[in-house]
Amino acid sequence: MNEKFFELPEEKRQKIVNAGFEVFGLNDYKRASTEEIAVKAGISKGLLFYYFQNKRALYTFLFDLAANRMKDYVVDGRLFEITDFFEFCEYAAERKCRMLRQSPYIMDFILRAFYSQNEAVSEDINRKVRDQAAAVYSTYFQGIDTSKFRDDVRMGDIYQMLAWMTDGYIRELQRTGRSVELNDVMDHFKLWSAYLKRVSYKEEYLK
Repeated sequence: MNEKFFELPEEKRQKIVNAGFEVFGLNDYKRASTEEIAVKAGISKGLLFYYFQNKRALYTFLFDLAANRMKDYVVDGRLFEITDFFEFCEYAAERKCRMLRQSPYIMDFILRAFYSQNEAVSEDINRKVRDQAAAVYSTYFQGIDTSKFRDDVRMGDIYQMLAWMTDGYIRELQRTGRSVELNDVMDHFKLWSAYLKRVSYKEEYLK
């Protein structure tokens, strides 16, 4: 990416970013038109490619930007005060949903990026998702009280189960053509958390 992009006024940069989130969020990568992004951003297609070398570079930039925005929104002072694993996960999930509700095109973009397969950028995005998930777990769960878990249960396994359940539910909604409603996803997340807490915590922490 051309560093000249960051020399643009904030309003101009944000217009380009929002246009990218909208067009990529509403279309598969292959069908998303860089011409349409340029028109919505109020610039020429040539200028768009001056700032971003190609379509893939623009897409990966937007993905990294969206992921960082979400991380910055979710990770607040309150998060690191929580020592209970399930309370921590629920708080982070609620913050994430709140941010996505405020930025519908970012939500569309992230969902399509996470769950689209066989696209030219799928391998790049899948690698980024794996790397980010590993970083989140190793960085943000350090303060969790693991003594609440039964001796035969590993916190990492429960974290992965929650992720798989949420991921599978969203994929099923998309497969059957139903819209992804964040309130509905959050309700299911809380239900799965309650189930997993009952089978993974020691008896004295379930009262």
